[in-house]
Amino acid sequence: MSRPLHIAAAGMVTCVGLDAAGSCAAMRARLDGFAETRFMGPDGSWLIGGAVPLPRNWIGLKRQAHLAAGALADIERARPGTLAATPLILCLAEETRPGRPVPQPEALLRHLAEILSLPAPPRAEIVSHGRPSGFVALDRARRKIAEGAEAVLILGLDSYLTAQSVSHYLGQARLLGPGNANGFIPGEAAAAILCTAAPGPLRLTGLGLAREEAYLYNGQDADGHDLPLRGDGMVRAFELALAEAGMEMGHVEYRLSDLAGEKYFFQQSTLAAQRLTRNRTEMQDIWCPAESLGNVGAAVVPVMLGRALTARLRGYAPGSPVMIEASGDDGACGAAVLHELRHGGRGAG
Repeated sequence: MSRPLHIAAAGMVTCVGLDAAGSCAAMRARLDGFAETRFMGPDGSWLIGGAVPLPRNWIGLKRQAHLAAGALADIERARPGTLAATPLILCLAEETRPGRPVPQPEALLRHLAEILSLPAPPRAEIVSHGRPSGFVALDRARRKIAEGAEAVLILGLDSYLTAQSVSHYLGQARLLGPGNANGFIPGEAAAAILCTAAPGPLRLTGLGLAREEAYLYNGQDADGHDLPLRGDGMVRAFELALAEAGMEMGHVEYRLSDLAGEKYFFQQSTLAAQRLTRNRTEMQDIWCPAESLGNVGAAVVPVMLGRALTARLRGYAPGSPVMIEASGDDGACGAAVLHELRHGGRGAG
């Protein structure tokens, strides 16, 4: 596209920090925000989760609105005037997920306007694909920028810490706990990314979206076929992103992944990387925000973009380019390649 998309600023509210700087510092230090929740685990003990320590015990939609408002306010502090003038793309949980925390996006936007003292609720495009939502939002954002927009905000908001979600995933034996090592820790978070046409610290150079036929629940379909996992969907997402960026997998300096502890997704990511990596001898770092935050669903891609941006600005990124990857329970797979911007406006690498 003639006007590339750049990542210029980030905002976060997570269980380890109420802004992007604090959250990223905690993740870099390998701290976590895991603690007992108000939910009971299968063995009668309290379930461990990554709940955000908000100043009041808000629940339901009001809680989600305060999480989102905190992430947007974090960007507003760095870039005053952004909220009033920038179109918003809102990433949420899958519409079919039991206990999704934001069943009515319009109500959420009204709460946001009230909390942030905006003259009217922001108009937002909604992307409801769970963890890979951020890649769909990036694609929409770069199209808007190519069409003339100067900036676009992407906001990811999600929580697995609702009664219905906890009950559902406990029933599926997918939550980490005593007697189940193959599970994830439920978490919650909000993360916002400011995408600009003007040059910023990171430039999006490749984006890939694909679908895995051997997805997590494929053996439970009506046809009963349980396809073997080869990682084809993630391989295709990687290939599309790398081809657009004009590079090979071996040239990626480090990766950020949504891996949250379940064996299926670890195997999928490993298979994809192994099938595409050639002529690389040194270790390729993989950063997983879930190690500190738990599974934060649709917030994870904005969290990973914000972490890559902060690493670039603070000078501790392992190199350039970085690849970001995520996938959903339904087989949706996404990957993005980002390069550091060199002086003079050209991407490194």
